Amino acid sequence: MKLYNVAILGATGEVGREMLKILKERNFPVGELRLLASARSVGKVMEFGDRKVTVEEAGENSFAGMDIVLGAASNDLAKKFAPFITAAGAVFVDNSSAFRMNPDVPLVIPEINAEDVKYNKGIISNPNCSTIITLMAVKGINKLSKITAMNAATYQAVSGAGAGGPIELHTQNEALLNGGAIECKTFPYQIAQNLIPQIGSFLEDGYTTEEMKMQNEGRKIFHNQDLKVTCTCVRVPVVRSHSIAVSVYTENKLSVEDVKAAIAKEDGCRLVDDPANKKYPMPLDTSDQNIVFVGRIRKDLLFENGITLFCCGDQVRKGAATNAVQIAEEVIRLK
Repeated sequence: MKLYNVAILGATGEVGREMLKILKERNFPVGELRLLASARSVGKVMEFGDRKVTVEEAGENSFAGMDIVLGAASNDLAKKFAPFITAAGAVFVDNSSAFRMNPDVPLVIPEINAEDVKYNKGIISNPNCSTIITLMAVKGINKLSKITAMNAATYQAVSGAGAGGPIELHTQNEALLNGGAIECKTFPYQIAQNLIPQIGSFLEDGYTTEEMKMQNEGRKIFHNQDLKVTCTCVRVPVVRSHSIAVSVYTENKLSVEDVKAAIAKEDGCRLVDDPANKKYPMPLDTSDQNIVFVGRIRKDLLFENGITLFCCGDQVRKGAATNAVQIAEEVIRLK
């Protein structure tokens, strides 16, 4: 088996650590493994199977000899290092939003548009986590009839804000139990026992940057520039796995039975829809695995061509790290 040299940029962060874990889980053919991070993480030792790999500081010359670089760093670092990655001849699979809307950069969910990988010019972008989970849930519907519009509300776990999110939720819960002071560092308001209806910065039209990603990225992934999406993103006091309530509007009228059957046979999806027995998707059930659960499927009551559903998926895995590794698998398949 041919081996490929792999680097992870941002290896010590939450998504970087998950990428390392998933490379091993999926038996990716890793030759040399280079773990790159900031200066404060240099010298840290991380395990990859029976290997122990020492973290190095990311620099302009860090990518020589690499075949694939998995990006788990900020937008700024992705933009800074991308020219050096491509100049070294590696393919950069980037989890940041830095290049997602660049027309020369494929934006890929392998179960939906894997063929776009072959058009890369050295960079491939991983979509936003909520976009991935939502489009995974509705891709079977889009095969039955082209989706023209979606109305979504996302319920996003605190870990989506990075390692500080779960810590803040935990410490605030402890403070509430023990009568301590509530400190807000990661989030602008108390998240324990609360919801915060803002993720991202506000735009002039009142939507946030996070809310516009589903429309902008969905158009690119589905190859449908006419797709319209209204979205509200909410931070919720859940540690892991994002949930989305979405109404989907299609060109043709679809039956609930046909929609359920289509979703049930889609790769990467699991139909969990048995309301009589209280079976439906929940964050606890979807955490630390790669399948998107889909349920609560019913006719939309506003429009004849509408279907409403609820879905959940692990935003660290399928919403980020697993999707990136799947892209890398497609890259080597095409070599």
